[in-house]
Amino acid sequence: MNTLMDETLLLLKEASDNHGDKLVYSCSLSPQGMVLIDLICQYDLGIRIVTLDTGRLPKATYDLMASLTDKYGGILDIRFPDSEEVQNMVKSDGINGFYDSLENRKRCCAIRKIHPLQKVLKGKEAWITGRRKDESKNRADIQAVEDDPVYGLKKYNPMRNWTEKDVWAYIRDHELPYNALHDQFYVSIGCDCCTRAISMGEDPRSGRWWWENEDTLVECGLHVSSLKAPKGENESGDGI
Repeated sequence: MNTLMDETLLLLKEASDNHGDKLVYSCSLSPQGMVLIDLICQYDLGIRIVTLDTGRLPKATYDLMASLTDKYGGILDIRFPDSEEVQNMVKSDGINGFYDSLENRKRCCAIRKIHPLQKVLKGKEAWITGRRKDESKNRADIQAVEDDPVYGLKKYNPMRNWTEKDVWAYIRDHELPYNALHDQFYVSIGCDCCTRAISMGEDPRSGRWWWENEDTLVECGLHVSSLKAPKGENESGDGI
C-alpha cells in the first residue's frame, strides 16, 4: 500500500507542478475518487476537484456529496448540464428515451456528461482521472500519463495500479465516506436510471446500461481513450 500511495502522490504532485491551475481532477465519486480526494486534501495539493451532477443521480450520491462537504469543506466544484439542451432532448426523445436506442442513450450521456466536462476542460492543459486497470478490459493498458486525443490534454491516471481491494482497504483504514449503494452490490454507479446492482461473477461494469448489447456496456463517452479498444468493441468512456 505504501508503494501505491507513494506512486500516486508522486504523479499527483508531478501533475500539479507541471500544470498548476491548468489542471483539474474530474471525479465520478467512485471509491477510488474517495482516495484521491483524501490525498489531494490531506497533502494540500491544491488540485481543483470537479464532479458532474447529471440531474438524475441516485439519492445516495447526493448524500455522499454532502458527507464530503462536511469532512473537507467546499472542495467540490459541482457542474450541471445545460438546461436548454436537456429540455430539448426530453421533448424529442421522452423523459426515459435513453432506453429506446443506443443513439438516444449516447445523446443523453453527451448532454448530461460530456458537454459539461468539455466546458470544464476548456483552456486546461491536463486532467486527472481515477481509472484503474482492473476495472475492465478496455482499461487494462492504462498508462501513468497519456495524450488525450479528444480533448487535446495530458491525462494523468494515478490510480491505475490500485486494485479494488487496495481501494477499499484505504477507505476503511482512513474511515472515508463512500456511496452507500456500494453496500448493496452496486459497483459502477452513474445515473440512477442507468445503474443497477450486479450478481456474483458479473463483470463490474455490467451494472451500467445493462439493456444494451454487451459490447456497448463499458463506457459512456467521458474517456474516449488514446488506447485502441479491443477488437469488436466500440469504446467511448466513463469512470472519471
